[in-house]
Amino acid sequence: MAAVKRLKRVAAAQAGFMSFKSSASSDDLGSGQRKRVNKNKKKNWNKHSDIQDVEEFLDDVRLQERATGGLISEKPDASLFFVDIGEQRKYVQPEVQEGKKGKKSKLRPLRIDLILQHDSLVHPPKDVLAYQQPNAKKLRRIAENAEKLAAMGVLPRRQKRLLNRRPAITTSKSKTAANNFPDRPYYDLWGGDAKETADPYYLEQTGKKRVKRPEKLNSKPSVLPAVEVIAPGGSYNPDFFSHQALLLEAHEVEVKREKAELRIERQLAVNQEDTATEETVFQEQVEGLVEEEEDEDEEEEDVSIRGGLQQEKKTEKERRRERANKIKSQQKQAARAFTDKKQQLFQLRSIQATLKRREQQTRERVAQRKANQEAEKSMPRRLGRLKFQAQDLEVQLSDEIPGSLRTLKPEGSVLKDRFKSMQKRNMIEPRERAKFKRRHKVKYVEKRAFKEIT
Repeated sequence: MAAVKRLKRVAAAQAGFMSFKSSASSDDLGSGQRKRVNKNKKKNWNKHSDIQDVEEFLDDVRLQERATGGLISEKPDASLFFVDIGEQRKYVQPEVQEGKKGKKSKLRPLRIDLILQHDSLVHPPKDVLAYQQPNAKKLRRIAENAEKLAAMGVLPRRQKRLLNRRPAITTSKSKTAANNFPDRPYYDLWGGDAKETADPYYLEQTGKKRVKRPEKLNSKPSVLPAVEVIAPGGSYNPDFFSHQALLLEAHEVEVKREKAELRIERQLAVNQEDTATEETVFQEQVEGLVEEEEDEDEEEEDVSIRGGLQQEKKTEKERRRERANKIKSQQKQAARAFTDKKQQLFQLRSIQATLKRREQQTRERVAQRKANQEAEKSMPRRLGRLKFQAQDLEVQLSDEIPGSLRTLKPEGSVLKDRFKSMQKRNMIEPRERAKFKRRHKVKYVEKRAFKEIT
């Protein structure tokens, strides 16, 4: 509180301070009896603190800065006073313009424009962030070091790399011909991308170098066409032989399907000989209850055999004989291997024939493997848990063939045909229709109105 009072007294006691408001006087600032209040409590600080005179002083200072651009006490006399020499300026009457309706309008600004005009002489605050530069001290230090190195004749590493870099191959750019030139080259809009003639180092450093496209993305998943043409026998008015060939193909498909069903039935069929009878059931129930005497005899024989299998200890003479026989057998094997190598010298022709035969077999296997790979490109792959099942052939019997297009009945579905084609070309995996499972049992309720009728 004492500091606020001191600020008010200092502001009012300034010799050069001039106030715009006539109500502010030193008598008002010094008047008033001081009230004794306990200032140890925070709630009494704002309640019993009088800062009205300080706010009036600050408002007056802001008004002077806004109206005159600064305090009047700090202004020079030449900006505040002027010498009146008695000359009067001639008043020039403004011109009057007549509007479309004949009303006179004076050349004066509109009030809305006067409100929007900037009437304050206080300069806007300087935007410090606009003049700040990130890492200014670091950049200044780098620039100073670069100047020192340049004075010493030392080049920085980046400049050395630029000097040591290979010069870019300059290719003469072909001038584009005019549109009205009839012999200009044809430009393929859907063709391949143009070759990059820019410096590869520049493209790499600037991040404009394109990523190399994998070769696998350029190949299609299948060599089959998008739309397969049906066999000639599927026409509305086919030839007899072509229609019979299509019928034979459909017949073979049905025969394979029936064979697969019969194979499954055979595997699931139960053999009549393996069925249980009353005798087999009784034997299973009685087994293990009757002890036979044969088991005891077998145990005695086992004990006698074990006693007779005890080996006798070999003598030193027998050991020497075994060692000598082993050395002789090794020598015989080495001699046989040496003679076999000698004999191979006389078998060069047969060895060469064998090598040629093996090379021929290898070439045949490679060719077969390539043929299988080419065949697999036209076959559907296993992309999911389900296996691809080909669509049934749309074929008509001989008595169902229409005589004209007017009597032709549509068969099949275009949507299903496209869906199966995408599965066959390995674009989507084979799928099956989702099965709907009802969570709660359906409850049937007989309504009251229906009961009254029945």
